[in-house]
Amino acid sequence: MVRRKPAPVSPLPQRDGIDPVHVKLPLDGAWPTVRAYLEERYGAAAGDGRIGAMLAAGEFVAADGPVAADTPYRPGGHVWFHREPGPPEPVVPFPVEVLHRDERIVVADKPHFLATTPRGSHATETALARLRRDLGLPRLSPAHRLDRLTAGVVLFVADPALRGAYQGLFERREAVKEYEAVARYEEGAAARLPAVVRSRILKDRGRLDAYEVPGEPNAESRIELVEARGGLGRYRLAPRTGRTHQLRVHMNGLGLPILGDPLYPAVLGEGDPEDYRRPLQLLARSLEFTDPVDGRRVRFTSGRVLAAWRDPAGWGG
Repeated sequence: MVRRKPAPVSPLPQRDGIDPVHVKLPLDGAWPTVRAYLEERYGAAAGDGRIGAMLAAGEFVAADGPVAADTPYRPGGHVWFHREPGPPEPVVPFPVEVLHRDERIVVADKPHFLATTPRGSHATETALARLRRDLGLPRLSPAHRLDRLTAGVVLFVADPALRGAYQGLFERREAVKEYEAVARYEEGAAARLPAVVRSRILKDRGRLDAYEVPGEPNAESRIELVEARGGLGRYRLAPRTGRTHQLRVHMNGLGLPILGDPLYPAVLGEGDPEDYRRPLQLLARSLEFTDPVDGRRVRFTSGRVLAAWRDPAGWGG
């Protein structure tokens, strides 16, 4: 297997725990200058004249220093820059709890509404950026991700040299993940549990929800009812695969949409402020794996209690 050569270390520091954007110049490029390439790739999004202004200010940097307007294009070269800060991000008013920390890894208990890593409009208000700042670990990286609306256990790698070893646990499906969800208790649906659900799930770019289609299954989840009370059920979910929104789609397909879900069974309107009092009732309860460095079997468990189970009356239970 051919290993991908790692990118060189950025000459730009992080800002608020956020890495600079890294651009690798295409090997088959025929642009006369780096500016010409940057204008083609980013000019429309940046706005008229913005690329030139950033070059004049020295905001694009190569390994040997700032990129000038007339710097020749070198196929395979590397350029870094920081995105312009957008409007202030709404602060997610919940802490990231640290369950475990050593020289190799950090295991966090992520709250609802906080993205795992920077993406889209969420940058500084992410678990990764917070942990980098709070723990003084600028090279911390995620071994896997949780959806922004899902709370629970997330593994981060503190030693960059070991990132591949820990990410490999998830790529090879050697990390055992167990989730918990609260949904309505429907006697008919519950009678079919426990069940292993297999289906083919697709997620299109630009579309908020994922959906099931006929064909070879690419997603598998084991779902069982743990207990029921007050018209609600607490369900244990064990995904064998990791498709986008897999557990949410499979629960909805069983007629048991997870409480607080803004996408399933129907996509809710956008634009309204998020209601922090009614988070998606889905929790990554535990993560278990054999440590690839020392061979120990370890298990980390979230200390969170889903709000609908703690207070069923507040959720119509």
